[in-house]
Amino acid sequence: MQEMMNTREVAEYLGIHEKQVYSLIKSEKIPCTRVTGKWIFPKYMIDKWISDSASLDPIPKNSSKRNFILAAGSNDPILDILISNTKENFNDFNIFSSSTGSTEGLKLLSKGEVDLAWCHIFDSATGEYNIPFVTDYFTDNKIVIVHLFSREQGFVVSKNVEDKIKGFKDLTDNEIIFANRQVGSGTRIFIDYELEKAGVDSSKINGYEDQLYTHFEVGLSVKSNVANVGVATIAISKLFDLPFIPIVKESFDMVMPQDIFFKKEVQLFIETLNSDKCRSKIEPLGDYDFSNTGKILYTT
Repeated sequence: MQEMMNTREVAEYLGIHEKQVYSLIKSEKIPCTRVTGKWIFPKYMIDKWISDSASLDPIPKNSSKRNFILAAGSNDPILDILISNTKENFNDFNIFSSSTGSTEGLKLLSKGEVDLAWCHIFDSATGEYNIPFVTDYFTDNKIVIVHLFSREQGFVVSKNVEDKIKGFKDLTDNEIIFANRQVGSGTRIFIDYELEKAGVDSSKINGYEDQLYTHFEVGLSVKSNVANVGVATIAISKLFDLPFIPIVKESFDMVMPQDIFFKKEVQLFIETLNSDKCRSKIEPLGDYDFSNTGKILYTT
């Protein structure tokens, strides 16, 4: 075997499909370098990678020994309520969650650094949420996508500019200061898709370069007059008493290895979300749809 391999050769060496090699490259799991536009794999590094992988004890494999779940990904105001209510009902329940954005959550999950990812990424080619992206990141792992709820996203606006905002084209108005989300978040992906569809030049939007990491930050930015328009969930408009202009109803899901789905913590979380007590606390925050909560949308 030669010292340098291309994608076809490394696929044959590993006994996998060449598409799986590209998936490993995308998730930064395999050692490689790009030379004159082609991916190159030094054989000695591939051998070391195989050896190191065999000796590692990644988080998902070891998670059965823990009594907590590590989560990352998208953000929603009611997640904290759900986690708090589950903890209140079950003392030994723990989910530690980080708001990284949907794309980063999937990356962390694909690397085995978290147990599950919160996700709501819109695929413009299919009109679906999450499934097309998950299949890109996970080719070998047995993954399951579980629906949590559907929610409304829209423009959260200051009352003094409410009449100026009807759609994304209005964001170029000189009076508008936009509170944008971080690159890679499900909301940012959706915003950029809508701007492109509307033919809007993002460089003409005041505040487009902003990167806020949660819906709460967007609401706070508008409420404090740092900005006067942002895209966030209806819950934010309720919490901050801000006008809300609906744009889309989207699927908010969690992605995880199949063995994680059966862990006690995940099942208790879904049980809490289905409880009348928890939903009564969420109801004042807006139009959240729980009719398919816990439904498995996709599995490998």
